[in-house]
Order: sequence, then C-alpha cells, then structure tokens
Amino acid sequence: MTAPPTPPQGYVFDNDSPHSARHHASLEEALDPLTLGHLREAGVAPGMDCLEVGAGAGSVARGLLRLVGPGGTVTATDVKPGRIAPEPGLTVLAHDVVTDPLPEAGYDIVVARLVLQHLPERQAVLRRLVRALRPGGLLQVDEFDAGHEPCLLAPSPADARLYERFTAAKSALMRAGGGDPTWGRRAPAALREAGLTGLRIRPHVLLRAPGTPALGLQLHHLDHLAPRLLDGGFTAAELDRLHAMMRDPEFAAATGVLYSVQGRRPLRTPAADGTPAAARATPRENDPSPEAT
Repeated sequence: MTAPPTPPQGYVFDNDSPHSARHHASLEEALDPLTLGHLREAGVAPGMDCLEVGAGAGSVARGLLRLVGPGGTVTATDVKPGRIAPEPGLTVLAHDVVTDPLPEAGYDIVVARLVLQHLPERQAVLRRLVRALRPGGLLQVDEFDAGHEPCLLAPSPADARLYERFTAAKSALMRAGGGDPTWGRRAPAALREAGLTGLRIRPHVLLRAPGTPALGLQLHHLDHLAPRLLDGGFTAAELDRLHAMMRDPEFAAATGVLYSVQGRRPLRTPAADGTPAAARATPRENDPSPEAT
C-alpha cells in the first residue's frame, strides 16, 4: 500500500477550510454535552475567569460564558479565530499557544479540547497552560485515542477493509504532521507530569452510524483529507465508496476513546515547606479514582 504523503507540520484539519462549518457543527453536537457537563460538575461557577485554547468556532467558550456569568469572563483563542463572534464577557484573540505567551496565574479554568495531540510541542504547551492557572485552578483536556476505531458493521467485508484503510491513513497523516493520534491515552500521565493533582479521568466511546454527529465528523475528515488520500494511493472510486458506505444503514463504527481529563494546580508548591503538594490537597483534589461515564 502506498503511504500517505507528508503534510506540513501542524494541525491536519484547517480551522478555516470549506469543510470547517460542518466539522464544528458536528463537534458541537457530539462533544459539547460531555465537555461542558464535566466542567459544570467540577464546579465552574459565576465570577470565574476562563481560557479556552484552540477554540474553533467558539461553542465551548460560549457554553463557559453561560456557566460563569454574571461576573465571569472567557478568553477564547485560536490561530484562526474568525469564526468566533465576541460578546460581553467573551474576548476573542488570535493566538498561537505554541509560541505566544499566556498570563501567569491568570485563570480559574483552562480548557483544551482536541488541540494537544496535534502539537509536537504538546508537553511544553501543557506546562504553559498549567502556569496560566491560579493556584487551585482547573485544567480540562479532552483528547481522542484514535489507535483503535473499529468498524462494527459494514455492507461487505471489502467495505470493512476499506474503512480500516481509511482510519489507518488518517492516523498516518496526523503522525506525519507531528501529531500523535493515540495521545489521549497518555493525557492523564502528561497532566500529572506537568504538576497537576487530583486527576479525574472519564473515558467515552461514541457510535459512528448514519445520522450521528460522530459520523458527521468522520465524513468531514474524509472530505478534508481527500486530496492527500488520493496522493497516498486511494482511488476516486474508493473515496466515493467510503462516502456511500458510511451513509448505508448497514454501517456502524466506534470512535476511538475520548479521554476527558481534569487536574488542579496545587494550592502551594512542594518547595514551600518540603511537603509534597498532593499531601496537602483538598479531598476533592486528592481523589485519584478515575470515573467512567
């Protein structure tokens, strides 16, 4: 099989492509209830100051604004933030989280959804996000592990094999661009390494079937990557077949696992008195048990 061509370093799915509107609509419908639900359960409340990096079309930022009003603020950043309309309490900034600074200890809540796995510098960026938290502040990272996206039903065995080729090619393109499609499974350890405590881990698997927003995301990926897939060995007929197959009532697949991981910046650093920060955490912060939803 011919390997997919190497894309430029960086995010595989352009935030401002002709397919972006459908992509963001599918993301909002599929993932916002999970992302915002976990933030609500963590105690996001009126008066808090929030940051979302890689805000896309702004649906999470607008949801946060509803949670922290009145009196709270939300800053939404993206390399291409043109799809986000500012409103009272919501500041929209063009910002590259890899290279541009963030205020130290400026936020109660920081959210990064489907951002870090695309960045070769993800661990350095994660440390920057932690420094942007106030002591006791919460970071939530939502990331897929796309290492296993099984086809559950297909009209034929040949269709199932074609779908598996597509998901493998998509992951290869992410890796070639400097991303890690399996990074979701490593996110909890990465947050702990960055100094956060009281980790809460929630894994989710979504169904890709006709009419579901998760399938809408996959169809967007197919459209967006079509030129690279053609260069990498797929034929136009195979891409047409993928479109038809995924819309067939006899098709069903699962997403990879979406890991929603929360951690808190310690209230004090270990250097203050020599006691490990985790030993001084509140019961909420020091609860290590993962939760599945």
